[in-house]
Amino acid sequence: MYKSEQLALSLKHLIETGAWKAHEKLPSLRQQVEISGFSLITVMNAYQELEAQGLIYSKEKLGYFVAENPLQAALAKKVIVNERIEINSLVFRYLKSIQSEKIIPLGSAFPDSQLLYSPKLMQTLAQQAKYRVGYEQMPSLPPGNYELRKLIAQRYCMQGIPTDPSDIVITSGGLDALNLSLRAMTQAGDYILLQETIFYGAWQAAENLGLKVITIPEHPELGLDLEAFKKAITIYPIKVCLLMLNSHNPIGFTVSDEIKFELAKLLHQHEIYLIEDDVYEELYYDQKRPLSMKYYDQQNLVLHCSSFSKTLGAGFRVGWVYAGKFSEHIQHLQLMSTISVNSFIQNALVDYLSHRHYEKHLKGLRTTLKRLKNQYYQYLSKNLPENCTVHYYPSGYFLWVTLPEEADSSRIYESMIQNNIGIAPSILFYRENKKQNHIRINCSFEMNETIIQALDLMIVQILEIGLRS
Repeated sequence: MYKSEQLALSLKHLIETGAWKAHEKLPSLRQQVEISGFSLITVMNAYQELEAQGLIYSKEKLGYFVAENPLQAALAKKVIVNERIEINSLVFRYLKSIQSEKIIPLGSAFPDSQLLYSPKLMQTLAQQAKYRVGYEQMPSLPPGNYELRKLIAQRYCMQGIPTDPSDIVITSGGLDALNLSLRAMTQAGDYILLQETIFYGAWQAAENLGLKVITIPEHPELGLDLEAFKKAITIYPIKVCLLMLNSHNPIGFTVSDEIKFELAKLLHQHEIYLIEDDVYEELYYDQKRPLSMKYYDQQNLVLHCSSFSKTLGAGFRVGWVYAGKFSEHIQHLQLMSTISVNSFIQNALVDYLSHRHYEKHLKGLRTTLKRLKNQYYQYLSKNLPENCTVHYYPSGYFLWVTLPEEADSSRIYESMIQNNIGIAPSILFYRENKKQNHIRINCSFEMNETIIQALDLMIVQILEIGLRS
C-alpha cells in the first residue's frame, strides 16, 4: 500500500467515525505534513484521493473541508443521540398512579397474580419455613445460593449453552441484573445502544449512570433493524448494547434466529458487549423455545439477564445474570448496593425447581396467556377504529396499540386513570422525538365484565379523538 493510500485510509476513518464533523476545516497541507510525518507530495495525494471519493472538498485560498457524510446523513434519519435522559420522575409518578388496589391494572408490567400462583411453590415455602437453614444469611451473599445457580446453569446447558454455576450471579430481580451489568461495564459519559422503543427500566438505568444513549428503530417486520445497528456501531463509540430480542416489552416481537446470528457476528467483529434483557424468555407460545443471544456468543461478549418475577410473581424478586468474566466485578457491586438476595426464597426455589414443578407451571401459564391475549386482540381489533393498529405477536401478555397520529396517549392515560383504569402510555418507552400515539395493554386478566367496561371506555376515548380531528 502506498503511503498516500495509508494516510487517506486513516483520515477516512476519522471522517466516518464522526471525529471530524461535516464542513469542519482539515489541517492545511503543511500542518498535515508536520502531524503525519509524510512528505508534502504524499499529503497532497491523500487529500486528492479523499476529494475524489467525495469525502472532502476544497475552497480556493481557504483549504480543505469535510464533506457531508452520506452514511451519517442517512443514519440521522434513523438513529437518535440522547445525551441527557430524564425519565425517573415520570416513571415514579406513573407507578404511584397505578398502585392503588382500586385501579384496573391494564398498565401493569406483571401478569395477573392469579395466574402465577403455584400451590406446589406455596407448599415448598411452608416446608422451608420449618427449617432453620432457610433463615441463614451466608448462602444469600453474592454470587447467591450454589444449588440455585447450579440449577439455572443446567437450564442453559439444556439449551445448548455450556454453563458453569460460577458464571451465574443471583440478583434481586431482572432489573437489578440489568443495573448491575451496566454498572460493571460502563462509566458516566459512555455511549450505549438501545432500541428506540424499550422497557422504561433501561432508560432509568441510563439516566442513573449518566450514559449517552444511541437508539435504533425497530424494523417493521423483523423487529431489529440490522442495517441501522451496523451504521450506529460504525459511527458511534458504542461501549455496550442493551437489547430485548425475545418477547420484546412493550411491542412483543421476537427476533429471528437468523437476525440474532448476524447480530452476534457484528458484536464479535466490533468487540462490543451486549446485555440481553430476557425476562420474558419462558412466555413463548410455540413448541420451539426462542434462542437467546447467549447461544450465539463465542467470545463471552453477552451478559444474559433473566428473572422468576414474570413467571412466579412480583414477590419473587429473584433474577440472575449470566455474567461470565464479569462475575467478580458484579459481585463487588452487589456488596455495595443490594448486598444479597433473600436466602429463604432461594432455598425454596431450589426445592421447587428440583422436582420439575416449575415446568408444569410454565406449561399452564403459557396456555392461559395465549388464550387471553387472543381474546383481547380479537376484541380490540373488532372495536377500535380502522385507523388504529393492534400489533399481535405470539408470546408474552402485552398488546401494543398504534393510535391515530393526532392522538396523545398520555392524555388518554390521564383520562383513564381518573376512572381508576390504568394503561401504559408510550412516553414511558420512547423519548419525545416521536409522536406519542401508542399504548401498551396488559392482556393477562380474564375478560370479565369489569375488564370489558374498561376496554370500552378506552375505545370511546380513542373514538372521540377521531371525531375531533
